[in-house]
Amino acid sequence: MDIEYLLFLQNFRNGTNDALTPFMEMISLFAVTYLLIVPALVYWCLDKRSGLYTLASYNFSIAVNADVKLTACIYRPWIRDSRVLPAGDAITTATGYSFPSGHTMTATPIYGAMAVSAWKKLRWISVLCIICVLVTGFSRNYLGVHTPQDVLVGLTLGCLALFVIKKIFDYISVHPEKENIFLIIGVVFGVASLIYINVKPYPMDYVDGKLLVDPIKMMKDGYGDIGMFTAFCIARFVEKTWVRFEPALTKANLAAGFTGGVLLFILLQSIGDPLKALMGTNWGTLTKNTIVIFFIVAIWPAVMKAVTKKSK
Repeated sequence: MDIEYLLFLQNFRNGTNDALTPFMEMISLFAVTYLLIVPALVYWCLDKRSGLYTLASYNFSIAVNADVKLTACIYRPWIRDSRVLPAGDAITTATGYSFPSGHTMTATPIYGAMAVSAWKKLRWISVLCIICVLVTGFSRNYLGVHTPQDVLVGLTLGCLALFVIKKIFDYISVHPEKENIFLIIGVVFGVASLIYINVKPYPMDYVDGKLLVDPIKMMKDGYGDIGMFTAFCIARFVEKTWVRFEPALTKANLAAGFTGGVLLFILLQSIGDPLKALMGTNWGTLTKNTIVIFFIVAIWPAVMKAVTKKSK
């Protein structure tokens, strides 16, 4: 049934000469490449707690996605059935195993956390964010790179991540002295996850003497996502202990936040390939994500605090 659904969408794409394919590719690409800039700007310029909640939910969600994906080891639809032909460049940008959808588990906590934060004051933003979650998930089916099960489970786990982090944040707001305990648990979980994905067995299926799917290549996203979550916990400890940044709606702070957004865009675009060439794909991806999340959570807030203090 799942493959038949993808073939139905594939026939629709072919019948419309891929009219919607560029839009679906853009939605998918934005979710995993540039969407992270949005909560970073919220964190730096508008509401630290809301931004931090979004970032924490996102990092927890992608770490869980990595563990589940590298445990289930479900092959992509086109590997399971040669009739499935992914649209456009989707087959080259779809990395890792198929289940659950990483794009959905990236979009759900970011858009979802923003929807939760804006619900009381700006409900139209919440509605827009919910629509973006659903369209992102559907785009993975439309492009032929994920089954409906991949997307639905990704959506469910993403919502669960939002719920868990919300409960933790509510508890910490009453017991701030307990936050370090959760950060330590997060680091331990991250390190244990990295060990787990390296020592667990993987399917080794061969076709005509060639390995169908290389597990080492499948680990790339796992290294990056688990590494980012672990780095987030450490960066949060650094920020709350030594930086103690607070956003402010001033011209200097907004200008610094905008500059940080530009620099973050450049980081996301430029440092990945050199680090992979230097350290290998897996460790290069982990290092890139570590740098990115430290920049967001601790490094740029320290710069902004210094800039705004000087302007005063």
